[in-house]
Amino acid sequence: MDKVVISILGRDRPGIVGAVSRILLDRGCNIEDVTQTSLQAEFAGIFIASMPDNLAPSTLLAALKAGLAPFGVDVLVKRLERRPAHSSPSSAEPFVITTMGPDRMGLVAGVTEVMARFGVNITNMKAVFRGGTDPFRNIMIYEVDVDRQIDHAAFRTALRERAQELDLDITIQHRRIFEAINRV
Repeated sequence: MDKVVISILGRDRPGIVGAVSRILLDRGCNIEDVTQTSLQAEFAGIFIASMPDNLAPSTLLAALKAGLAPFGVDVLVKRLERRPAHSSPSSAEPFVITTMGPDRMGLVAGVTEVMARFGVNITNMKAVFRGGTDPFRNIMIYEVDVDRQIDHAAFRTALRERAQELDLDITIQHRRIFEAINRV
């Protein structure tokens, strides 16, 4: 079975996930992973589904567009590339990086540029900016994979220096510690 990535974007309203899942089920597709959120009344959903051999991604796209037309959402279907059989398991460790501070342009760019420079992969991110100088109204949470081979001390130092430049408080914790402390 081939797998596809399906992304749905549009104005949030009840029934979108139900409609997508029904369309997939009716065509013999199995949802394997899904993430969905609503940002400022905008829906964003990403589904990974396996589909029967006799179903083409273009046919699935047409069915989704037709079935979701009443919702007025944008739909994209892309074949999921298979990983090479020779790829080795990741040597990365999961961390959670949180920042708080006054709102201003460039916060996300400033922090993520440091991550990119060290080859750190962001697996999940949530940023809430409510404006103003109250640091508790402007929070970014990054779930990241940090390769064991990088210089962790240099990475932490670079992040802390950038946070200071941006007037941000920053914490960097292994995900197990973060979850234990926050009881997630």
